[in-house]
Amino acid sequence: MTPNGKNGEVTKNAPNFLGDLTVVRADAFHLNALVPLFDGYRQFYGQPSDPEGARAFLAERLDRGESVIFLALDGETPVGFTQLYPSFTSVGMRRLWILNDLFVAPGGRRRGTGQALLARARQHGIETGAARLTLSTAIDNAAAQALYEAQGWRQDEGFYTYNLPL
Repeated sequence: MTPNGKNGEVTKNAPNFLGDLTVVRADAFHLNALVPLFDGYRQFYGQPSDPEGARAFLAERLDRGESVIFLALDGETPVGFTQLYPSFTSVGMRRLWILNDLFVAPGGRRRGTGQALLARARQHGIETGAARLTLSTAIDNAAAQALYEAQGWRQDEGFYTYNLPL
């Protein structure tokens, strides 16, 4: 997979993908394509549909430069996205990226879309000199875990994750 256009655009013809899969760095122009995917992602995790809230949230992230979003397109059809948030490792004194969201619409699944999005996220990490990418996924999301592990991600065995509800 190699960059071939603006915003680090990447085209990947995955072995099982029927069509031309393109991954682009999203901007405000892509908001209409992102909203249904982001809303579907939230619904996957048990949240009610809220397209207006999704639009406002994504627009604010993009406008403020608070995240990097990559959008997968099959031709002109949006089929998936991943969203990365910047962070840092104090011990390593370097940037890291939190891969917070990865979603592939049902029509894009098992066709290389998730692989292409993960590859583009990895490429972005390398381009920005990051120490690593990190993510969390639901304990029962076996399909996502298999995808991550097949792409070289490893489950952390050295640290527990804690959350403080506010």
